[in-house]
Amino acid sequence: MSGRRELSAGTRTSLPVVGTIAAIGLWWLVTAVFDIETLFLPSPPEVVDAFDREPAYLFEAAWVTLWVTLAGFGVAAAGGMLAALLLTSSRLLEQATLPMIVAFNAVPKVSLVPLLILWIGYDSRTKVSLVVLIAFFPIMIATMAGLTSTPADLHELTRSLSASRLKTYLKVRLPWALPQVFVGLKLGITLSLIGAVVAELQTLNKGLGAIIYSTQQSFDTPLAFAAITLTGLLGISLFYAVVMAERLVVPWAQKISG
Repeated sequence: MSGRRELSAGTRTSLPVVGTIAAIGLWWLVTAVFDIETLFLPSPPEVVDAFDREPAYLFEAAWVTLWVTLAGFGVAAAGGMLAALLLTSSRLLEQATLPMIVAFNAVPKVSLVPLLILWIGYDSRTKVSLVVLIAFFPIMIATMAGLTSTPADLHELTRSLSASRLKTYLKVRLPWALPQVFVGLKLGITLSLIGAVVAELQTLNKGLGAIIYSTQQSFDTPLAFAAITLTGLLGISLFYAVVMAERLVVPWAQKISG
């Protein structure tokens, strides 16, 4: 018997809204009670005013950030899952290459931005490349974990049926791995957005990250918070888009875990 109570659909929908409203109310209260200057922490109405002041500028930047995030995530997802398939299909290949991949992943990706700019230039390809470098490894590792977690009795069943290696992958190992794959994808989409904003902070040409950086020069903190708020909304939307895809592709996974 599960220790967690099953919440109704209405409760699951309303709780995040209530939590968000409470957080905004607390933020507003803190700025009012402690009389915090706008330069250090703008109040919610001041952030809304910044939205009203520069809506086209903000939404154009959000579109740039979204495009970079999705492009990088798409490449990272395809590359990470393909790499996982290759590494789990050959023990020798895994032993030969995985230590180098782990070592490369340990390198702070921000430190590679100057090299990417040198090699590629100040354009969207640099930002997409950084997103790929950040999101690739978690997706690959999650997919590998799923592909190597197939129960032994299923392996025995495929052998008894004389199933080929390809059929075993497609009919047994891959479906069994899908819940774990989506764990990596949910982590990867969040990291992709972070990577896009970090790249924009470094390249300073377009996007929400560029707006956040530029507001430091003009001391326009409300506009910075408006860009940060848009970034958060993008993150929520992208994460739950992957969650919805998971429910469509593997609806049985939630029932098993519950």
